[in-house]
Amino acid sequence: MSNTGIEKNPSAPQVDPAVIAKLRTIAVALLSDQLHRNRGSVGLIPYHSPAPMVGTAVTVKTRGGDNLAILRAYDFCRPGDVMVVDAGGDISNALVGGIMTLGAASLGLAGMVLDGAIRDVAEIRARTFPVYARGVTHRGPYKDGPGAINVPITVGGMPVNAGDIIVGDQDGLLAFPSSLAATVIEKALAQEQKEQGTIHAIREGRWDRAFVDALEARCAN
Repeated sequence: MSNTGIEKNPSAPQVDPAVIAKLRTIAVALLSDQLHRNRGSVGLIPYHSPAPMVGTAVTVKTRGGDNLAILRAYDFCRPGDVMVVDAGGDISNALVGGIMTLGAASLGLAGMVLDGAIRDVAEIRARTFPVYARGVTHRGPYKDGPGAINVPITVGGMPVNAGDIIVGDQDGLLAFPSSLAATVIEKALAQEQKEQGTIHAIREGRWDRAFVDALEARCAN
């Protein structure tokens, strides 16, 4: 990231709308299980009224507490995109609040993810527009830069590249390349069907826990 100004790079192609629509119906936990359970952010939580989030990542790198690059990044976002902001986890000053998140929703963004702080939480919680952040503070943002748009970033320990699929629900966030989408969706739906069978068995008093013996035996020295 340069010491002055904003580095600007074109946004990546958007993910197929049919893929986005399918992912909106699948829990993040199911998707995560198909990616070895070692992807996903840590420490970022949802502040909006519960609603799923799926979209194409437009990434932003900014100095902690500074939102100049975020303001410029709106020009790079299309309806259905998710703005993903790496502010290094700094929560001393809010990056966005009620106005900027409302503006994002009005432009058709699918959500905002900020590894930093937000404010105006009461407003944000009253809406279904997805907003994930690391923390909250009443202190407002700087607007001095520097920053970069559509560069590789990390939020909550999760690498995100421009054009990645990013999904979120009340359990958290997950990002992965669109090239993996078909396989991840197929496996997640198969797991969902299997889990529904287990749920029915539990409700009918037929929960078979014999698999625990095999798991325990695997742990034996």
